[in-house]
This record gives sequence, structure tokens and C-alpha cells, in this order.
Amino acid sequence: MEKVLIGHVIDYFAKIGVAAIDINSGEIKVGDKLYFSGHTTDFEQEIESMQIDKRQVNLAKAGDSVGIKVKERVRDGDEVYKIID
Repeated sequence: MEKVLIGHVIDYFAKIGVAAIDINSGEIKVGDKLYFSGHTTDFEQEIESMQIDKRQVNLAKAGDSVGIKVKERVRDGDEVYKIID
């Protein structure tokens, strides 16, 4: 299992459980697995849905900021990796 750094968490919306992520390199799509890593963050999950500016999207690439529903709390600055099988 290989992990590639694709971006960082820039915000977390606790009430709705959504992480705002800046994509710095590569691209992600619905169905990809992500790994979230930080000082107290350590989990992986599949992308079930993704939004850019409150619109559903299936693909995000470098330069985009996306919102992704997450199952655990994340924090500003947490690293986000794409898992490649």
C-alpha cells in the first residue's frame, strides 16, 4: 500500500462533519481512499461525496479546495494522503 501526499486540511466543520481540504498535487475522485494524518489524527476512509463551492463534484485536482464528509475529527494542518493499492 502506497500513500501519496495530496493536500492539507484547512478547516473542519464539526456540526456537519466536513473537512475542507486544499489539494496541492495530483487529483482525487469519489471512491478513492484517503489517509488523514496529524498530531492526534490517524484514520483512513473512502471518499463518498465531495463538494467544491457547495456543488457536488466527482473529481478534484491540484489547486482546488474541496469539502469532504469525514467519519472522525480532523484539524487544521493535518496531512491528507491518497492511498494507492
